[in-house]
Amino acid sequence: MKTAEIKTQEGVMKVEFYTEDAPIAVENFIKLAKEGFYNGLRFHRVIPDFVVQGGCPYSKDIRDSKVGTGGPGYSIDCELDGENQYHDRGVLSMAHSGRNTGGSQFFICHSRNNTAHLDRNHTCFGKVIEGLEVIDKIKPGCLIEEVVVSE
Repeated sequence: MKTAEIKTQEGVMKVEFYTEDAPIAVENFIKLAKEGFYNGLRFHRVIPDFVVQGGCPYSKDIRDSKVGTGGPGYSIDCELDGENQYHDRGVLSMAHSGRNTGGSQFFICHSRNNTAHLDRNHTCFGKVIEGLEVIDKIKPGCLIEEVVVSE
């Protein structure tokens, strides 16, 4: 089972990946993490009882007017047919600006209360299995110190 630790200034979230449901998104996230892409970025979008979002390369300077618009320079296809395509608390999912436009930005769900409309529209590719309380502590601008992958 592939896992990762998302180390933030508020604590560590351990994520287990949905390798069978979303192999493209999982491999993309792992590749970027191993390259250090996420290190030093910030959670730029935090909506209580909805999601925390990060992965924009412009978020190193949270005051940059382009925060929330950046990516890795390519897009990946959505994967929406797997069994785990439901946005429950702790689910890690690809952010995008339209079908098949995801890249590096991801979000983690606060709860199921306001996320049902995301099911089968955004690719769920993992879930926080340890450190769920960290999600609730994240504020806009919270630092992603490092993402460490274990295989």
